[in-house]
Amino acid sequence: MKIIRVPDILVFTLLQPIMFVLLFTYVFGAAIDIPGGDYTSFLMAGIFAQTVVFGSTYSGSAMAQDLKDGIIDRFRTLPMSGAAVLVGRTNGDLVINGLSMLVMMGTGFIVGWRVESSPLEFLAGVALLLLFAYAFSWLMAFLGMSVRSPEIINNVSFLVLFPLTFISNAFVPAENLPTPLRVFAEWNPVTSLVQACRDLFGNTPEGFVAGDAWTVQNPILTVLIGIVLLLVVFVPVSIAKFASLGKK
Repeated sequence: MKIIRVPDILVFTLLQPIMFVLLFTYVFGAAIDIPGGDYTSFLMAGIFAQTVVFGSTYSGSAMAQDLKDGIIDRFRTLPMSGAAVLVGRTNGDLVINGLSMLVMMGTGFIVGWRVESSPLEFLAGVALLLLFAYAFSWLMAFLGMSVRSPEIINNVSFLVLFPLTFISNAFVPAENLPTPLRVFAEWNPVTSLVQACRDLFGNTPEGFVAGDAWTVQNPILTVLIGIVLLLVVFVPVSIAKFASLGKK
C-alpha cells in the first residue's frame, strides 16, 4: 500500500541498480583486466550483492522514520502482535529487493552478462542473495529502533556498508588490493556472498583464486552460516526491542 501511494520509493530503488550496472560496465570495465574472463561477467555478482545489501538497510531507516512519525505508537494501540510489524517490514523490503534483482538481471543481460550454470544453480544463487538480504534487514530493523533519528541510521549504514562492499572482491579481484585491505577483503562477508554467487552463476573466471581464507574457499557454506546466525540473533532481539518500546 505504501508503494502504491508513494511510487517514488520503488522507482528510485529500481533506477539505482541500473545506474551501477551501466557505470561500472562502461566507465570502469575498460580499465580493469580480469584474467581468464570478461569484466561484465565478473562484475554482475558484485552488483547483485551490493544492491541487496544496501536495499536491506531500508528496513532500518523506515523503522526509524515510523518511530519518529508516530506510526509505531498507533500500531501499539491495535490488537496485533508486535512481531507482525517487523515481519511485514522485512518481508516488504524483500519484495523490493526481488524486483531490484529482476531489473538488474535484465540490464545485465542487455550489456552482455550470461548465466553459465544450470537453472537450479542459478535459482540457488538468487535465493542466497535474497536470504542474505532478508537476514541482514533484521539487523537493520534492530538498529532502526535503537537510534534517535532516521538521519543517524542512514549515516551509520553508509559508514559500515560502503567499506564492506567496496573493500571486497565485488568490483576488483582481492589480490589486486594492498595486503591489509586484501586480508580484510578475504574475510569480508560480502566477498563470500559475491564469490558464492559467481560460482553458482558460472561466472568465476577460469583459474581465478578468490583468496586463501577459509571463508572464500567455502563461500556458500560461509554465507549460509551467516544467514542462520543473523536470523537466530536478530529476529528475537528485534521483537524484544519492539516490545520494550511500548513500555516507555
